[in-house]
Amino acid sequence: MKFKGILLATAASLLAAGPAFGQAASAPNSGDIENKIQALQSELERLKAAQDQIRGLQQELDAMKASEAAAKDAADRERAARDAAELDARKEAEHAAPILLAQNVPLPPAQAATNVPLVNFITYKGVTITLGGFLAFETVFRSRSELGDIGSSFSGIPLANSPFNHLQEFRATARQSRLALLVQGNPNPTTHLAMYGEFDFLAGPGSANSNESNSYSPRIRHLYGTADWDDLGIHILAGQNWSLLTLNAVGENPRTELPPPTIDAQYSVGFLWTRQPQLRIVKDFNKQLYIGISIENPQETVNTGLQGGAIVTANHVTFNGAPMAGLFSPNTVLSTNHIPDFIGKIAFDPDPAHQFHFEVMGMWRDFYDRANFTNHNVSAASVGVGAFIKVIPGTLDLQATAMYGQGIGRYETSQLSDATLRPDGVLEPLTQHSELLGLTWHATPFWDLYVFGGESVDLKKLYTFNAAPSGYGNPAAVNTGCFSETVGGACTANNQSIQQIAAGTWDNVYSGIYGQLRIGLQYSYTKRKTFDGVGGAPAPDENMFFTSFRYYPF
Repeated sequence: MKFKGILLATAASLLAAGPAFGQAASAPNSGDIENKIQALQSELERLKAAQDQIRGLQQELDAMKASEAAAKDAADRERAARDAAELDARKEAEHAAPILLAQNVPLPPAQAATNVPLVNFITYKGVTITLGGFLAFETVFRSRSELGDIGSSFSGIPLANSPFNHLQEFRATARQSRLALLVQGNPNPTTHLAMYGEFDFLAGPGSANSNESNSYSPRIRHLYGTADWDDLGIHILAGQNWSLLTLNAVGENPRTELPPPTIDAQYSVGFLWTRQPQLRIVKDFNKQLYIGISIENPQETVNTGLQGGAIVTANHVTFNGAPMAGLFSPNTVLSTNHIPDFIGKIAFDPDPAHQFHFEVMGMWRDFYDRANFTNHNVSAASVGVGAFIKVIPGTLDLQATAMYGQGIGRYETSQLSDATLRPDGVLEPLTQHSELLGLTWHATPFWDLYVFGGESVDLKKLYTFNAAPSGYGNPAAVNTGCFSETVGGACTANNQSIQQIAAGTWDNVYSGIYGQLRIGLQYSYTKRKTFDGVGGAPAPDENMFFTSFRYYPF
């Protein structure tokens, strides 16, 4: 062995040099040499073992350092991912805020937990109370006077024979200001109870009705309770809320409805909605597929059409009237319904991040009147589709709806007529279709721009009564007096369609511990088209400009 040879040579050299170190010269003893060699070998082996131990400890230390570095790297990546997710959630909340706040829906806790204090939470006896609402100061300028407030009458744009067609209009109002309250409690981890109420000041006691927004005073926008069972996937809503027909962003969940973010309180042409009392039951399947049905407060609007007065008189027709008792205004007109409207919807959310949402809905309505001393029921059915897509998540959103069938008018924001009269006095639903397409661009976390375009269309119903033309949209209707204040003559034009394009912006100029301050601007162009008749088809238009100053203290 090489080391042994070195040791022997070293030992021999030391022994041979003994006198030089003051030792007595003597002949080297082979036994002593061997013992010293073994001692040196043992020491060397000990040193080698110690070196191996040191090397092992060094390797263990290196492994610990590597493991610590890997754990730190993983923690850094997790922290970065969490920070990115929180940033995305905050941006999503900020981007959603203009739409949600525009309808005064308190943001859910997951969004409100971001650094933007959008709402206040109060806990009391186990329930969470969320306050909502805003103060609004708003203005509207119309190129043709509708003698209206912040909500427009798209189907009532005055024709040229009216002086209001030639007058402009400016209004300032605070009546769209709102108050809201959301109360939530969880009896157990899978059962959730809630109550939501939202109120504004747009009631008109003399003209209140339940055609679409149920505008009786004090004006209830929403007032309902919900019960949700996560383990069963069952959801129940009872009270006044957006119709199930209204487009949702997520499933068929209340407070996720998507009205256009307009300043105009009548929203955009083509938007499908009512706010009516209802009972709704929804079943979800893994939070991806939702199937719901809703029974909703009925009410219909009727245009009796050409010769309508004569048909009513000849057939002793009754299809509406003023209230005889109760808390309604005496000017209210109620239709003679005895069956609620039935609405069903299937919603699909294939993406857990809710970037895609699709809907298919259907509606059945019963039109009920009395003619010739006999009660009559006529059915009206319609189908529709809807979608909400985050085309560029956090940056560009698209929403679209379309519906076709009979009796849609009451559920479309233009409020075209639902039905007309047949010559025998029985109500006849009008066939209609309605479409809306909207884009919202979140240009920055605090600045949104939107553009919406839509239309609502009635198809004609033609009849003959007493050998003369009758019905809705009849070309025999005389429109010669519709085009001028001075010509005079009859003007019986029936609405054929309403078309509109609207664009606007919301700017969140302040967001902090004192709430939010938002400023909005909007322009819309609306075209009202009537059916062609004798003398032509009048088609007035309307240019409208809106401003909004809203302070959200909660």
